[in-house]
Amino acid sequence: MTFLTVAATTVPPESTQQAIGYPSLFLLVLIGALVPVVPTGALVSSAAVVAFHQSAPFALLLVFGVSATAAFLGDITLYWLGQRGMRSKNGSRWLETLRDRAPEDRLAQAQEKLRDHGITVLVLSRLVPAGRIPVMLACLLAKTPLRTFARGDVPACLAWAATYQVIGILGGSLFDEPWEGVVAAVALTLAISVTPSLWRKVRRTAPR
Repeated sequence: MTFLTVAATTVPPESTQQAIGYPSLFLLVLIGALVPVVPTGALVSSAAVVAFHQSAPFALLLVFGVSATAAFLGDITLYWLGQRGMRSKNGSRWLETLRDRAPEDRLAQAQEKLRDHGITVLVLSRLVPAGRIPVMLACLLAKTPLRTFARGDVPACLAWAATYQVIGILGGSLFDEPWEGVVAAVALTLAISVTPSLWRKVRRTAPR
């Protein structure tokens, strides 16, 4: 977030590639897919804000393509590492990371949805905050082949990139300055990501 905010405030909006840094965006989204603690949605929205202020459709297409491709490659790599952990007698730290970030109740829901809807559940899992990892782990436990997972993950990553880009465009359209749109887009995406977990905590602590 800091990188994109500084870029938006210090670089002329006419040069989106300089302001955003497409290689940096690709790398950050890829890392965020592998290490599910990086707010990749906020990164995409911030990049879309700067591209929107350039008023160049090609720049928005580049943000969309770079984000979707990086997310897909990150998902596929993480799934492949998870498969290796499933086949290993000692497991792996990647598999343990997936298990740690997939509470039992969320995993059970993901397994049920996977049984009912098949691999198409991947599309929804990427749009629901904290939904990607439980569904990925459910696919691993169901021994879903990598090729099958990839077929479901392609539309999931495309829908994810499009959704957060729309959020960025909306944020950018509300303000004249790119940095203001970046702040608005980041705030909105972070609010979307933390709301479900806060709601679950409220439900658990509320008196029965």
